[in-house]
Amino acid sequence: MEFTAIARRLGLVSAAATVVLLAGYAVTLTIGLLSLESPDQPIRNPMFAILEILIIVMMPAIVALMIAVHAWAPPLLKALSFAAVVFMGLLAGLTSSLHFVILTVSRQPEFARQSWLPLVLEFKWPSIAYALEILGWDVFFALSMLFAAPVFHGSRLAGWIRWLMAAAGILALAGLSGVAFGDMQLRNIGIVGYVPVFLVVAALLGVLFYRTAPCDRATDERATGHRGAH
Repeated sequence: MEFTAIARRLGLVSAAATVVLLAGYAVTLTIGLLSLESPDQPIRNPMFAILEILIIVMMPAIVALMIAVHAWAPPLLKALSFAAVVFMGLLAGLTSSLHFVILTVSRQPEFARQSWLPLVLEFKWPSIAYALEILGWDVFFALSMLFAAPVFHGSRLAGWIRWLMAAAGILALAGLSGVAFGDMQLRNIGIVGYVPVFLVVAALLGVLFYRTAPCDRATDERATGHRGAH
C-alpha cells in the first residue's frame, strides 16, 4: 500500500471538512424543508443561498477525500478507486458550475424577468438545472461510491465503509425513480444516500486514515532501525 504521509494528511483534512460541511448542509436542508408550506415548493432564501454556497465549498473537499481513497487503495484495486475519483470529479465540475450560475447569474435582473428562467435555472421539475443536478448526484455520485466500495476490505472498519458506500450508491441510483415516475418526492431516496449515509462514510474514512500508518513513515522507521543496528 503506497499511502504516504501527505496522502494521509489530505485524507484527514478532507474527511473532517466533508463531515463539517455536509452536516451543515443537512441541518440547513432540514430547516428549509420544514419551512415549506407544500412539499412541491422549492426551498426559499436565505436557506437556498446557504445550500448553494455549502455545495460549492464542499465539492473540493469531497474530491480530495476520494483522491485520498485512491492513495489508500491496494495496488491491485487502484483501477476501481481511480474510476471513483473520475466520477466524483465529474460530479464536482457539474454541480459546482450549476450552483455557481444559479447563485450569481440567475439573480441578475436581466435573467430574473425572463419567462423561460424557471425552465432553465430553477430547481423545480421539469427544468434543465434539475435534470443536471440529478445526473450529477444520482448517477455520477452513485457510480463513484459503487466503484470505491470494493476497495475496502481487511478489517471491520473497512467492511463498514464498503457496505455503507455501496448503500449510498444504491440509494442515489434509486433516486432516479423520481424521474422515471415523474414524482420528485421519490428523489428523496437518493438524498438519504448522499447526505446522512455519505456523512457517516466520510467520518469513518477519517477514522481509517487516522489508524493507517503512512508507508514513508514505516520506511523511515525501518531505515532508522537498520542504521541503529550498525
